[in-house]
Amino acid sequence: MPDLSSFHFLRPGWLWLLPVAAMVIWLIARRGDAQRGWRKIIAPLLLNALLVERKQSGRLQPVPVLAVILVVGIVALAGPAWQHEPSPLTEDKAALVIVLKVAPSMLTSDLQPTRLERAVQKIRDVLARRAGTRTALIAYAGSAHLVMPLTRDAEVINTFARELRPELMPRKGDDPAAAVALARRQLDEASQSGSILLITDGVAVAEANQMVAQAKSSRFPLVLLGAVGLDSQSPEHRKLTQAAEALGASLEFVTPDDRDVTAVTARVERSLSSVADTEGGTRWRDEGFWLVPVLCGLALFWFRPGWVVRCA
Repeated sequence: MPDLSSFHFLRPGWLWLLPVAAMVIWLIARRGDAQRGWRKIIAPLLLNALLVERKQSGRLQPVPVLAVILVVGIVALAGPAWQHEPSPLTEDKAALVIVLKVAPSMLTSDLQPTRLERAVQKIRDVLARRAGTRTALIAYAGSAHLVMPLTRDAEVINTFARELRPELMPRKGDDPAAAVALARRQLDEASQSGSILLITDGVAVAEANQMVAQAKSSRFPLVLLGAVGLDSQSPEHRKLTQAAEALGASLEFVTPDDRDVTAVTARVERSLSSVADTEGGTRWRDEGFWLVPVLCGLALFWFRPGWVVRCA
């Protein structure tokens, strides 16, 4: 059941034609009145008995149907609306920056074959769910590096992600704050609305505190995907949960099936919708097209014999 509490017209100026339409219908009905010319010379009591009118067959008459057509057509032109729809420009602007930890700890094999390889597989699956949207890839260890700027070419990102190894990183360590800050700069510089997906096996307390300070001035939602073992009672699970709570970020853990990808994709889409709403990325949906079949159906009456509206 649609919510009509927000019902309004997108182009209310067209409604000024309703009085004009009423005047037109009145003039047509007046000209079609066979008794009008005789009322001045024949007494009303005799007129009905003397005048023989040609009656239209059926219950519906052309003039009332024409009145309904004019009213429905004007309402359709005015653009009735009561619900939002995504702006076509919003979908084009929505972006995702994937931040991947590439450190020795990601070579742990509690996720087969390793945490890093499983993370790369999840990146591929996320990109497949978001075909055609802009995505960037950032790798980090002790420093953060832009691997691929925002692009619609998912295969390029997959190719580069498969080649990432800890030994390729110029600085050892763990600096997710720098990586997330770089992701935010990418979105800012491109004037993009979007989200950041951080794939990691842990966030240190000091780094989490630094990221909290950054998050207060950021308009880009953060989603965490924990690339750790399946034991939900492990210290790594607890630390990631605490970090997500401190950051106000959404958190999912890698699963053997695609439940994690489904959840992450849904969270990213909700984040993008939220950003789009706050930035005017939605528009009112014009529902006037629903009245077109009504107009076409009413116009079919003019295929009936004898259906004529005389304007003069």
